[in-house]
Amino acid sequence: MKPLTGSLLVLLLWASALWGQEASSQSKVFARWQASGYVKSLQSAFFVEPLPPLFPFETVLYDNLIHQRLNLTWYGSEHFTFKAEWRNRLFWGDQVRLFGDQFIDWQDNDDFFDLSWGRASAKGVAVHTALDRLYGIYVHGPWEVSLGRQRINWGISTVWNPNDLFNAFSFIDFDYEERPGSDALRIQYWKGFASRIELAIELADRLDEAVIAALYAFNAHAYDFQVLAGKMRSDWVVGCGWAGSLHQVGFKGELTAFYDPARDSVRLQLAVTVGVDYMWDNSLYLNTGLLYTSTGSTQGVIDLFSYQPSAKNLWPFRYALFGMLSYPFTPLVNVSMALIYSPIKSHTAFFNPSVLISIADNWDLYVVGQLQASRQQGTYRMPLKVGFMRLKLAF
Repeated sequence: MKPLTGSLLVLLLWASALWGQEASSQSKVFARWQASGYVKSLQSAFFVEPLPPLFPFETVLYDNLIHQRLNLTWYGSEHFTFKAEWRNRLFWGDQVRLFGDQFIDWQDNDDFFDLSWGRASAKGVAVHTALDRLYGIYVHGPWEVSLGRQRINWGISTVWNPNDLFNAFSFIDFDYEERPGSDALRIQYWKGFASRIELAIELADRLDEAVIAALYAFNAHAYDFQVLAGKMRSDWVVGCGWAGSLHQVGFKGELTAFYDPARDSVRLQLAVTVGVDYMWDNSLYLNTGLLYTSTGSTQGVIDLFSYQPSAKNLWPFRYALFGMLSYPFTPLVNVSMALIYSPIKSHTAFFNPSVLISIADNWDLYVVGQLQASRQQGTYRMPLKVGFMRLKLAF
């Protein structure tokens, strides 16, 4: 890392923190400009079982992250808005020291335009900056057109989204609330408050690498429905989704079928999810769901922490059951426990306990645990256990 770059990053982090301390809970607005953001400090500890040759003995890896984000919006006119959002991250610790430039590669998304930059040093320090939103929005009557790096969120369900052809995300990656964006053109025609027709095109070098799809969303019988069709890289795609309630119980689901005519076998593949959620009068919240992915494995052990999902492969195993309980013990302290279990040969389970504490205006403390357990050679093992502690200041 160059000294000038490091100095500028530290200065930016320091300035953002001062700005955040002086700001109210609302975003700052200056004429046509609006700004918001946050600064986060995240500490993590990875408890790794012996994994020769890289980890011949039981190992603990400690890592640190300072993450600053700035969101800018410019209201150019009644019809035109421009958004730019970027994040700057400073890492130091054992993972940077072990993996170096490969660690930086893990931070980059596979985008059409390269709007990120990063460097790692042999001393275990790395810096990474990225523009993950850079787009303009033109609105005229019922028409809305946006062009640039943006998030196209077609998902309805809470945990898994087979309809999210453009920006599928991992439930495990809790620290990236904004989710990745796509370099895309998006055209929406609003027929009413809850009804729209949409066309989206993600840029790519070749047609078989692009995502081109249309969606129709509407409301009927107190349910929000959507149907979609298009092409996701080499697959032709059709899908649907819904969100509503069964009496007082929320009911959501998505289904997407992928068809690749060039595949030698099993040309048709499915991804289906259904979920329900309910909140009691005392604010105890329950969320449950299931996922079926025809491309998923039915045996073996796969590292969930490094798995990269897509709309077709949201979870590495064919079947997954999800359950989460959340309860605010006080208005300032919320505790939750999530579990994802795959009823396959290895009986893989993912545990995710967490505690969120509001410690002051715009300040919160988040403590998270993540554990993967699998049955291997007749016994259950947890090869990797992770603990996180995050302090966040929003402005």
